[in-house]
Amino acid sequence: MTSSAGPTHKVAVKLLRPGVAHRFMADIESYYAGARLAEKVVRSTRRLKPTEIVATLDHSARLELDLRLEAASISEFAENIQNDEGFVIPEIHWEHTAQNVLTTSWIEGIPIRDLSALDAAGLDRKALATNLLQSFLKHAIRDGFFHADMHPGNLFVDPKTAAIVAVDFGIMGRINKAERRFLADILYGFISRDYHMVARRHFDIGYVPADQSIDDFALAIRSIGEPLHGRKASEISMAKVLGQLFSITDLFDMQTRPELVLLQKSMVLVEGVARALDPDLNIWTTAEPVVGDWLRREEGPIGKIEDLQRTLEIVTDTARRVPDLVRQAETVMRDYHRQKRVTPALAPWMGTTLFWGLMVLLVALIWRVVTV
Repeated sequence: MTSSAGPTHKVAVKLLRPGVAHRFMADIESYYAGARLAEKVVRSTRRLKPTEIVATLDHSARLELDLRLEAASISEFAENIQNDEGFVIPEIHWEHTAQNVLTTSWIEGIPIRDLSALDAAGLDRKALATNLLQSFLKHAIRDGFFHADMHPGNLFVDPKTAAIVAVDFGIMGRINKAERRFLADILYGFISRDYHMVARRHFDIGYVPADQSIDDFALAIRSIGEPLHGRKASEISMAKVLGQLFSITDLFDMQTRPELVLLQKSMVLVEGVARALDPDLNIWTTAEPVVGDWLRREEGPIGKIEDLQRTLEIVTDTARRVPDLVRQAETVMRDYHRQKRVTPALAPWMGTTLFWGLMVLLVALIWRVVTV
């Protein structure tokens, strides 16, 4: 790329082919049809929410069809990792980016799947595997925003710095604070062998219905976790653990959480790449520094203050809406009594009651947050 105002730059250009959106829509409609048919014909599949899963993938892929949104994802991701070491991404050239074209800086690196080239460059594959897994966990747990398509073709290694370089941010995953806490607790629960906590988190997030036995579910979790301890690292697989968790879904009528589908898929992808780099990688010990540090921070003063701040923001926003809610309520009551030909004097009284009721709820909420 040549600029009249500056030197020549080597860039990477991504283009959407003509007609790709139409082909995508046709494909996704077939997925919806299959999901609806499965829910209608096979009743047991309804708890797996196949239609909602397709909708999640549909939403993610639609974002991929607008390259301006991919550029925005790169921008947000770059802000999240700006202070991290060992994981880098290309820079955006906004002036040459549009809905159907994305221009970024060119990346020089060794494909992460080219193990012989990595060895020839003198790179430590064990360190790369650890860096990859821990970086992904930081993105998912710390930031709640992660690369959801980390297959080997999208990952390179800078031979000069040994940094992992990721490309292609068309498919991104986003999870909220509750889901990040769920992921961290599940991983840490297996690491610390706290199976009752793992079971409890499945109930908290809605995976398992409340009418099931938490003790029985903890026992089922123990049957998955205990065999992992004392085994060689090469015999422990995150993908296998997820598969075993899935196998007990029918027994406890577990519900699928579509928003976690991309996360689970990405964890399996990342583990596969990391295992290729280091077959002896111990998933649990590698994950502990990231997961443990995040949980300790959340349980500490900083985490409590941030939770309080977020709650107070919600309370403040709600308080600002109270006058409008009261006025709307008074209007509705006046219309109601007018239609019923009942004295309108009751309308202001009802509005005042509603106002003070809302204020009591706000005070109760603030008190609960302060005393937790």
